[in-house]
Amino acid sequence: MYADDELLPLSGLQHIAYCERQWALIHLEQIWDESYDTVRGSLFHERVHLEGYSAAKGVRSERGYRLVSRSLGIAGIADVVEFAADGDAAKVAVRPVEYKVGKPKIEEWDRIQVCAQALCLEEMFGCAVGQGDLFYGATRRRERVVLDDALRERVAGLALRMHKLFECGETPRAVRGPKCRRCSLADSCLLEAFDHDAVAYWKEAGFEKASQHALCDEP
Repeated sequence: MYADDELLPLSGLQHIAYCERQWALIHLEQIWDESYDTVRGSLFHERVHLEGYSAAKGVRSERGYRLVSRSLGIAGIADVVEFAADGDAAKVAVRPVEYKVGKPKIEEWDRIQVCAQALCLEEMFGCAVGQGDLFYGATRRRERVVLDDALRERVAGLALRMHKLFECGETPRAVRGPKCRRCSLADSCLLEAFDHDAVAYWKEAGFEKASQHALCDEP
């Protein structure tokens, strides 16, 4: 079990699933660059994150609900947690609902966040949470997330990886790829990683001969 001062942000799971270097830049180096997507997301979440509740058709919806899992070492805030009677008044079904400004993704990043919220709720309430929901602003629809064993294991593995990276305190090297185009930290990340000449790059990568060729080919 992790102590209170060892807890890491639940939101970091989505970052580390996307890119370990992105996670380190945000959570180790405290670097954050706004982009069109991040600003849209922040504005979309402003109303959702206002603490409070509403009730309709036997479902109580708590907004800005605080979560913690000391077994995973994470803490955060769920956009909405729904509590509903499940068959009889003595049994209550609990379900996290995460709001996203865009549209459904093929990748698992959003589902990882919902699953982590569900694992927190299971630990907090001592009950099983079998599913969660993702609400996408672009479609105005919910997507059901089934919290199967594979997804749960993925979340647990990512949480462990976060803590290992946090303990070592080192930012992984940049690896340029397709995801870099949509990353809000691309300018900060790639500027630092590739701001040197070709010779230095090849030497750092361990290719001495390539660095010599690069030097010989200079005009």
